[in-house]
Amino acid sequence: MMIKDVIPGFELFRPTTVAAAVALLDQHKKVAWKIAGGNDSLSWFKDRIKRPKVVVDISAIAEMKGIKETADGIEIGALTTLTDIENNAVVKKSYRLLADAAGNVASPQIRNTGTIGGNVSQDARCWYYRSGLPCYRAGGNTCFADTPEAQNREHAIFDANRCVAVSPSDMAPAMIALDAKMVIRGAKGERVVPAEEFFIGPRIDITRMTQMQPEELLVAIRIPKEWAGARFYFEKVADRNAWDFPLVNVAAAVKTDAGGVVQASRVAVGGVSCTPRRVGVAEETIKGKKVDQELAQLAGQSVTRGARPLNYNHYKVPLMANLVMRSLRDAVA
Repeated sequence: MMIKDVIPGFELFRPTTVAAAVALLDQHKKVAWKIAGGNDSLSWFKDRIKRPKVVVDISAIAEMKGIKETADGIEIGALTTLTDIENNAVVKKSYRLLADAAGNVASPQIRNTGTIGGNVSQDARCWYYRSGLPCYRAGGNTCFADTPEAQNREHAIFDANRCVAVSPSDMAPAMIALDAKMVIRGAKGERVVPAEEFFIGPRIDITRMTQMQPEELLVAIRIPKEWAGARFYFEKVADRNAWDFPLVNVAAAVKTDAGGVVQASRVAVGGVSCTPRRVGVAEETIKGKKVDQELAQLAGQSVTRGARPLNYNHYKVPLMANLVMRSLRDAVA
């Protein structure tokens, strides 16, 4: 019987600077676990599925908190809470998509402690994987969710490769739609990665959801001013309105001219693939045109090509099409 009420022991460090945190992560590498808000980490620990020898609590690093305007847009510290993002005046005025996405995460209590860095970096939510079964993602040789008897209504309809788990993040599609840049720090220095490349699927590395290495730290997210003041849309469909992960979500940023003709757009969908899925075919469908119901519906239908649903998640195909249709229709309304 699995004991789920006692967390196994570990060595705890609580650095107060990015430099100190990076040094600790570089020293301990794969045996270290990063923790910030702790909403995900503590569940892993209590269930005894993850048993790190070293935990690096980064929650006291002040330089990783807050939202500041820059010459190129805004920079958000990775430890900034979702509540702070939801309520920030600059975000609400110029980058409302971020506020809308943050406000749809879980419950107010979780948003008060949950960070943007944690939300975009969280692990897969497949319940077979979370139960400690030896699936491919956990180092085994099978996928328990991709069998005739499996319960897989929450799983992927695109890009499955041994693992059919999906990205559970509400902020991740917004990062893609806003062309965000992820600032990653390690012992070898800093690198800036576009959000589209930050999230990785099982074809690249089945053990990770992002390209961050264990010894690296996501320190900030930069949102370019190119999309400031665009027309935005975010919607999430979940089994419950609060405290739940998306079955499918969508984030859209659309720029139009004075006559309503689309000049540029970025649309991303979550919950359908291991990574947030940018739907370029929908963007091309509306480019140079005024969006009406018929065009939005055509764009929505186009994004489901190539979908390969599992036994219990066929509903995601029309759901995805309808969410993309609504995002484009209502963003420019």
